[in-house]
Amino acid sequence: MPHQSLRRFEEILGYSFKNKSLLVEALTHKSYKKPYNNERLEFLGDAVLDLVIGEYLFFKFPDANEGELSKMRASLVNEEGFAKLASELSLGKFIYISAAEENNDGRTKPSLLSNAFEAVMGAIYLESGLEEVKKITLKLLERVYPKIDLNTLFKDYKTTLQELTQARYGTTPEYRLISSYGPDHKKEFEVAVYLHQERLASATGKSKKAAQQEAAKRALEILKKRDAQ
Repeated sequence: MPHQSLRRFEEILGYSFKNKSLLVEALTHKSYKKPYNNERLEFLGDAVLDLVIGEYLFFKFPDANEGELSKMRASLVNEEGFAKLASELSLGKFIYISAAEENNDGRTKPSLLSNAFEAVMGAIYLESGLEEVKKITLKLLERVYPKIDLNTLFKDYKTTLQELTQARYGTTPEYRLISSYGPDHKKEFEVAVYLHQERLASATGKSKKAAQQEAAKRALEILKKRDAQ
């Protein structure tokens, strides 16, 4: 069972459901073994959020072209993006999941959080329409992404790191493949990023590109911490 009451979730959400059973359905994962789960509401919520966020970006960036708008929307409308919004609502505390899923860290799984967030928005849409979904989603978006702009949303970590190191140190980072292991169909790559021969960070990924991105992300965090000292 969720650790908190549904009323508490409604307070955090800033919306009170007229039909409480609709909210329960939106918070029920299929592992919970009830005659209902949140998959249909998730399907609806996904479409609604696509429209809400698309419209938000359309008006917020009047000079952006279609390609830029699509990239920005793709960087917000995805599992990671929705899991962030769900975490802002502490949604993981309130979902109904099986004991097995609970033991498997289900309350913090990005896929479960993202799906439940979509389902809750789908439920709000059914009950109160698009404007209510828009109000809640956009307030959340601006809290989680206080600096939404063309750069922060879809600039990848490697590009950001390169620009930072060029500006600050007059040099670019170097990526080295440290190791690769596993069978061909499930290979993992470990990549380290160096700056002036100093190993800043390393990471693994299912491709060299993914490992480089993760290593660049970690290197950026390290450089930011140095700045703060």
